[in-house]
Amino acid sequence: MRTIGLIGGMSWQSSRLYYDRINQMVADRRGGAHSAKLIVNSLDFGPIAKMQTAGEWREAGAVLANAAQSLERAGADVIAIGANTMHKVAQQVMASVRLPLIHIGDSLARELKSDARSRPLLLGTRYTMEDPFLIDHLGNKGIGAVTPDKADRDALHAIIYDQLIKGIITDAARDAVRAMIDRSSAKEADSVVFACTEIGMLFPPTEAGLPGYDTLEIHATALVDFSLG
Repeated sequence: MRTIGLIGGMSWQSSRLYYDRINQMVADRRGGAHSAKLIVNSLDFGPIAKMQTAGEWREAGAVLANAAQSLERAGADVIAIGANTMHKVAQQVMASVRLPLIHIGDSLARELKSDARSRPLLLGTRYTMEDPFLIDHLGNKGIGAVTPDKADRDALHAIIYDQLIKGIITDAARDAVRAMIDRSSAKEADSVVFACTEIGMLFPPTEAGLPGYDTLEIHATALVDFSLG
């Protein structure tokens, strides 16, 4: 079994879900008392969130690069960034270590293509929906992602940063996100992607009204595949 090095804390709410899912998958596949070989470098998200707001992405990337180097020194065999938005600095992180990085966008693209999905509705932070880093990543693989209208993007961003990263889950937020998905019919979306690792805290992708894809679950599966492969 190879050791997974996870850069977490962005937010810690989703990092605990990564820890749970990765270990549960290993236990399911190996049986008995098996669990994952996993090193988590959990960052303080407060300063990183401020860097995001200020557009200081290179500085934020340096923080993640240092975290990746620490994981490499600690004996990890692969690096993962436990957040969609911070894949904006994935190239900077990859350049800082010799280890492979399993990119959340690659894992997602494989799942979408295997199901012949080519026009997913992408739900995430404002940065993920409005900056082209993930949309272009998918586009280079033949997948034309669409995003909600601006009012919905703003509302979803607020739900993520004001509620979900703090562990606050409300029926109002569930209803708001479901309504965003319902409105995607005007964009002819053939599926919906939870491109923020906290969105699945509201409801599972099977209850999204469209074929749903949770990037946390997909990413965790790819990491376990690598670890046990």
